[in-house]
Formats: sequence, C-alpha cells, structure tokens
Amino acid sequence: MTVALIIIGILLALFIFLICPAIRKHPDRKLLEGKFIAHRGYHTVNGTVENSLSSFKAAAEAGFIIENDIHLTKDGEVLVFHDDNLVRMCGSEIKPEESTLAELKEFCLIGSDEKIPTLKECLEVVDGRVPLLIEFKGTDCEHLCTAANEILKDYNGKYFIQSFNPLMVRWYKKNRPDIMRGQLASAFYKEPLKLKLVGALLLNFLSRPDFVSYEFRYENNFFRRFATFLGAFPVAWTYRNREDYEKTKNTYKTFIFERFIP
Repeated sequence: MTVALIIIGILLALFIFLICPAIRKHPDRKLLEGKFIAHRGYHTVNGTVENSLSSFKAAAEAGFIIENDIHLTKDGEVLVFHDDNLVRMCGSEIKPEESTLAELKEFCLIGSDEKIPTLKECLEVVDGRVPLLIEFKGTDCEHLCTAANEILKDYNGKYFIQSFNPLMVRWYKKNRPDIMRGQLASAFYKEPLKLKLVGALLLNFLSRPDFVSYEFRYENNFFRRFATFLGAFPVAWTYRNREDYEKTKNTYKTFIFERFIP
C-alpha cells in the first residue's frame, strides 16, 4: 500500500510539473479580463474581410482587442494571414512560407480589393489604440519570433502572443518574458500524438504559459480545468453567436469572437 501511494504521488507530481502554467500572475491580465477579442479583426458583420487592414481599423474604432495571425514569408517578412495556403482567401495554392512578399501582394483578399497586410501595416493602422493578441503560425520558431520581435520591440501599444506550437511560446519565455504568453489548444482527441499532448496541455512545461486559450465548447475538458486550477488565465475561442457565449461565459474570463456583434 505504501509503495502504491508513493508511485501515485510521483505520477501526480510529474503530471503537475508537465501541465503547470506560469506561477506568476502577469500584470497585463487586467487588460484581458472580461474583454471581447475580435477574431482576425472585426469583420463580416460590417462588410470587412478577415485579417484585413479594414477589419483591424474597425476593431480599433469599436474598442475591441484584435486577434490576428502571422507567418514568415520566404524573404523574411512578417505577414498577417491565417491559413497555410491562399486557397480559401485568395484562390491560389501558394503558401506564405514558400512565397515572397511581392508575390503574395499580387493577390486580393476574397470579396475585396484589399491586399494581404504585413504586421508592420497592421501596427500602423491600430497605432496602440487597442491591444493585440498575435498568433504565431508555422514551424520556424526562431526566425518568425525573432523577426516579429524586431518589429514589435518599439511598438507603442500593448500586445500578447499565443500559438498552438509550444516552441513559439517557449521562445517568448526565454527571450521576452515581459510579454504575456498563451498556449492555444483544443481537445484533439482524434489527432496525432503531438497534438494530443498539446490538447492535454502536457507540453506546458516547455513554455509555462500565462494563459490557456482553449476551444470554448470543451469547457469541461479535464486538462483545461486543471491548468486553470493551477493558475492559467482562461481564454475561450471562437464564439460565432451569442447563444454559445451565454452558455459558457462563466467558465472563461476572456472571449474571442467573430461574425456577430457581442
């Protein structure tokens, strides 16, 4: 019995070590708590298109925090774009990481005459009026994080970072611990092992995130709840109607939304 209890204790300690978020309570939590975050800018309901300069301008004017996504182009520019290729938004199969900025600027975002913006252009439009929640995409952690940090280091506004890739979040833990950082996740039950580990937040030991941004419909996920119990600030993604928000609003503290007026 004693041996069994010791083994259980060791396993529990290991589990806590793996899933535990940052011990600190980042002071910028107050900028997130109770807030709505416009997913890829404030778009669709007002006629703008996602991750466009118009959607960022609209969000800033409405007072919403802005979530956007960044990739690193072939020639080292930081591009604001969500998908891994341009099929859905521009009708082309080319990929941001495999194309130059000039090549990508040849395309307009679907249903508009707007070009794909760079991070620099996004910052110029927002100009510190509202905070930014920047999602890091891709696998080239060192180059994307370094390039983004070079652009953001002198920005006159607040921003937070998040990623599904824990190595992106880890880069900020090591190099910019002053920036509030978050682990994106969902309940990846049917995905490969690596994503299952991300979904279970068992790679938190790599980056010790300040917040966990979890798909809202998995509010009862054990791993999400336990990470919150240990101190992770709970963010929910992505609401597309008020009904879902009303059902789960007491579970989370910050709410990423799109396609409706909160």
